[in-house]
Amino acid sequence: MKVQIELFGASRDFSNQNSLHFDLDQNSTIKDVRKKLIDYLDNNFNGNENYKKIVNSSAFCSEDNNIVSDNYKITKNEKIAIIPPIGGG
Repeated sequence: MKVQIELFGASRDFSNQNSLHFDLDQNSTIKDVRKKLIDYLDNNFNGNENYKKIVNSSAFCSEDNNIVSDNYKITKNEKIAIIPPIGGG
């Protein structure tokens, strides 16, 4: 299953594109997406701790524009947005 992570705010620094694409197992959750993003940052930005803090403090939004919890199940190919906090909190 494929997920497209749309990048907003400070997360735009994670790529020179507007989004990242990951393969996920069936019935993965937002918690799994966070882990994929952290793994991506470890591999591509030498584990940049500031970037990891952004991922860990961000909200995620489903393709129907609802903020979703870490337990939200991704059951199909889907677009998910990462919404970092503004102003540090």
